[in-house]
Amino acid sequence: MRCEGIIVRAMSGFYDLWADEHLIRCRARGRFRKEGLTPLVGDRAAAEVQPDGNTGTITELMDRKNAFARPAVANVDCLVMVVSAALPVTEPILIDRITVRCEKNHCGAVIAVNKCDLDPAESLRKIYAATPYPVLPVSAVTGQGIDRLREALAGKICCFTGNSGVGKSSLLNALRPGLDIPTAQVSEKLGRGRHTTRHVELFDLGMGILAADTPGFASFSDEGEMPILPEELAALFPEMEPFRGRCRFDDCTHRAEPGCAVRQAVEDGQIDPSRYGSYLRLYEEASRLNRWEIETV
Repeated sequence: MRCEGIIVRAMSGFYDLWADEHLIRCRARGRFRKEGLTPLVGDRAAAEVQPDGNTGTITELMDRKNAFARPAVANVDCLVMVVSAALPVTEPILIDRITVRCEKNHCGAVIAVNKCDLDPAESLRKIYAATPYPVLPVSAVTGQGIDRLREALAGKICCFTGNSGVGKSSLLNALRPGLDIPTAQVSEKLGRGRHTTRHVELFDLGMGILAADTPGFASFSDEGEMPILPEELAALFPEMEPFRGRCRFDDCTHRAEPGCAVRQAVEDGQIDPSRYGSYLRLYEEASRLNRWEIETV
């Protein structure tokens, strides 16, 4: 019997396919390896199901809207960056690295400021005021902002990420009581938590939300992703878009050229200096890539 569904868990060569309100444990057809294809959590797939109705073989992967290498997930509608202005403090450059990758992969982004009962992180609201990324104060402890975050994610496949210790797993548990995802305490000495998530899995949070928990920012990596070229970086900062065509020079890099409308927008307060600083830092990093290395990726 053939059925179609979504892969919600992958581990040790097995894939759990959610289809027709039922979980089916599958292996992937051998030809995928020959074709260089690997099923990912989030993939929509077809499978041939055994008579027992509980096991099967994945035979087809549907077209993906996007895919990330680390964590290995596909068809992500929204990436939820869980951040904190309390212990540990999240640096904006970490957020900006991910928003750039979201723009590259045509994926939405939400900034969830956990532990807002300790510090509401008003500075983050200011930094991202001119971007399309909502900054939502939440608290897994008090429940503040949980309903608003749930509404923002309704009907979407999401991936939760953030530096370890910010409370990703606690936030997922708050969004759907009863999940009981393991959590760990933050080390006061190191200012970070222990990773508690060992694999990528989609959890049903209700309201049509499927969410993946991942073990910290270290797991969300550019490794395996297409490199971002210096000349395409400005287009990945949405708040720069209205000003890019107003520069004196068509090939303006928005760094030191005279008559740069982007730099003027920073001076006028229309683009936050923190975001512009991240742009300069990421541009410098991208400029160090060798073209031959990019072409062979």
